Amino acid sequence: MERVYCATFPFSIGEMWLASTTAGICRIALPREGRDDFFRWLDRYLPAAEIVMSVGANERYAAVIAAYLAGEVKEFNLPLDLRGTTFQRLVWTEVGRIPYGRTATYRQIAAQIGKPAACRAVGAANGANPVPPVIPCHRVVGSDGTLTGYGGGLPLKQRLLELEGAL
Repeated sequence: MERVYCATFPFSIGEMWLASTTAGICRIALPREGRDDFFRWLDRYLPAAEIVMSVGANERYAAVIAAYLAGEVKEFNLPLDLRGTTFQRLVWTEVGRIPYGRTATYRQIAAQIGKPAACRAVGAANGANPVPPVIPCHRVVGSDGTLTGYGGGLPLKQRLLELEGAL
């Protein structure tokens, strides 16, 4: 039986839930999401997994996220265990290529994955990102450069982009 290791950590932006498997981090719930949303996601994507509460299994992930939020880390080199459709993973891979301190539009991401008419689908996939800010979905903005949708709320998106010097 697969195990998923879960813990909550206090960060400068608020409390976040982290989940990992032996393959890597699979879920980060931003402060606005909370415990219930976190466990609903686990029930959906890891329904047969044994849930193990473990700070130790997630400490290294939390340390890197804390260092990022402190402006000390600009790249996440963490093992990931992503759960999503083939299209979602394609979008997440492309979003993961957006450099620190830069932004891209939904239209640019759609073009880069070879589906220029799929802007809305790219937005939906971006919104389903299970590991923000590791996959930096906050770096995706509207075609006119405005801040649009973010699971953690637009103030957090703005804060992360300001931290990176993208605004």
